[in-house]
This record gives sequence, C-alpha cells and structure tokens, in this order.
Amino acid sequence: MDLDLLAVLRTPEGSAALAAAGRVAAAALTQAELRRRAAGKFGAAAAGMFLTRPGLEQATRGVVAGRRAARLRAAGVTTLADLGCGLGADALAAARAGIRVYAVEADPLTAAMAAANAEAAGLADLVTVECGDATEFDVSRVEGAFCDPARRRAGTGRRVFDPNSYSPPWDFVTGLAARVPRTVVKVAPGLDHALIPAGAEAEWVSVDGDLVEAALWCGELAGGPRRATLLREKEGPLLNASGSKRVPSYHLTGTGAQEAEVGPVRRFLYDPDPAVVRAHLVAELATDLDATLADPSIAYLYADVARPTPFARCLEITDVLPFSLKRLRALLRERRVGRVEIRKRGSALEPEKLRRDLRLSGEAAADLVLTRVAGDPTVLVCRPVPVGG
Repeated sequence: MDLDLLAVLRTPEGSAALAAAGRVAAAALTQAELRRRAAGKFGAAAAGMFLTRPGLEQATRGVVAGRRAARLRAAGVTTLADLGCGLGADALAAARAGIRVYAVEADPLTAAMAAANAEAAGLADLVTVECGDATEFDVSRVEGAFCDPARRRAGTGRRVFDPNSYSPPWDFVTGLAARVPRTVVKVAPGLDHALIPAGAEAEWVSVDGDLVEAALWCGELAGGPRRATLLREKEGPLLNASGSKRVPSYHLTGTGAQEAEVGPVRRFLYDPDPAVVRAHLVAELATDLDATLADPSIAYLYADVARPTPFARCLEITDVLPFSLKRLRALLRERRVGRVEIRKRGSALEPEKLRRDLRLSGEAAADLVLTRVAGDPTVLVCRPVPVGG
C-alpha cells in the first residue's frame, strides 16, 4: 500500500472493487467451510465441489449413492433421469457407474452447481443438467428414473414432513413407476409404511450404525417387500474380483409384517440396527437369532446364546432391576463403575441426567439399558460381547 493506491481505493471505482473483493472472499470462505463438512459425505471428491448448506444436508452420502448406482447399472439401466438432482451427488455416482444421466433441478443456482460439479469430476460428457420443472421432463427418453423430492421449504429451509408438500409432489413421485418400469425414489427414513406403493420394495439404509435414508425400488427394480441395508465404511473397503474397492454391506429382507414372539429376559440382549427397526424386520432377525422380545412394543431381542450378526449389537446381561435410582447407584458403586454407556427404548429418562444423578466413581465400565419388560420400567446392567460371540 502507498499513497497512490490509497487514493485509488477511495474513488468510487476503488470502493466498488473492494466491495466485489469482499463478496468473492466471503463466498470462497463459505465454500471452503462447506467442502470441509462435505468430506464426511463425499470423501476426497468434496474438495472440488460447489455446495449450498441446504443442498449438502439433503445430498446422498457418496457410499450410498455409489451402491444405488451399481444396483441400477446391474439392472440394465444405461440412461437415467435424475428428477430433482440437487447438487448432483446421485447423478455423479450414476455417471461413474457408466450411466448416461439427464438431471433436472428447479433452482437455477443449484442446477448451475450440479453442472459445475459434473465438470469438476470429469463427467460432463455423461451428465446433462437442465434447470426446469421435473414434472415436465420426457421420461420416455430414459430407461430408468431416480427422484429425490425436496423435503425442505424453499426460502426457509424448514423440513417438510407431509409428502403431499414435497417438490415434486408425492402423487407425481409415486406415479413415476407406472411411466418408467425401473424407478427408484429416495425418501425420508421416517416415511410412514402406509405410504409405500403396492409392489414396491422399501429399503432402509444405515452407514456405520447411523440411519441415513430410505428408498423405494419400484417396478422391475423391486425385490422383496422390505430390506434393511447396512453399509460399513469403518470396516475398510473390500476388493472384488476385478480388484476395485467396495464398502462392506449386509442385507436383511422380509415382509415387514411378521411379529416376533414375546418371552422372558434371557442372558443376551441384541440391540438391532436402526435400519432393521425402521424396516419392521425385527421379527426376521429374531428368527435368525432364536431370540424373543421381552415387551411386544420394544425392539430389543433376548436370547440364550450369543450369535455373531452384523444386524445388532450384542450385550451380556449381568443384572435385571426394576428401575430405582437408589438401587442402581448402590450397585454401580459396589462394582466401582465409573463409566457407563446408556441406551434406551421405551423409557422417558434422559441419559445425561441419569449419568449425573448416578454420581459415578471408579475404574470399571458398564452398559446400562433403560427399557420396559412386560410394561414395567426396567434397567439392564450389561457388558459387551466380543465380536464373534
């Protein structure tokens, strides 16, 4: 900086230049922060992406989009309409699987970012992004359709829980299957089972134990009525026959209409993965584990033998107590328990408040399960079962 430059910056032209530089710098800082946050969803690819906060929140995780694209490609889909493509996460995954994608997005900025993301990924020759109304796209041009309806209200970013308020609207989304024989729809994990179209396969997906999405596989893509898919990024990639990497995955299928038997608390407790619970496949898992429920409304399973399963965490029960803070505190103090992991189903207790009220001290650790047994508030004191049972 010198006197001449200061004089230039004080002119109207200089002031305009400073304002423009400030806007660019602010935008760059925002993108840098969003890319940092996006790394958890997209890995290294996030470094070259253009993002918005709402778009990132609704975007499909890379591992989930990749698996969906592989399933579409295996079903023979070579051309795909991505209706409501957002930032393009699913479109890019499909293109990487060798599928030609025609993406449609109503918001001009988001559409421009999706196109920029395809170019940054080197996939612009396989992904065409159009800014427009997804309901007007000519689906006769493609072999498959993917739709991720917007579940946030434009302008406010607030979540929309009524499917009739989705964009595109729910009647259009569910009508796609009649027009495109291979259709898949991404929906919220909390989707009411009553809204699942007849003949569709409803799949719930978790990644490392976190429930992340649900999808409806329609027409020729449908398998069984219900599926729980567990993806395990933390286990590390596996190599397939061609030498390429894939994330370990586990699948549980069934009707979603069975009911598990009810019995007493037994030696081992299984806490099913949330994808299994949301898919209503607890009864199928109970059959596999020779397990029963202790309360018909609580999705904890109990068995006499610990069997290895990717679909639930297994704990060994050491004590069963009708809930009493005084009795529980005395038991943990006697065993010098200073650390507890608390999980709950069917209990109104707040885990962190209970942790404070227990006033723990000692070197030992324990798992506490707050639940109901035959309708009665109960606490189970447990210890983890080593992997392998």
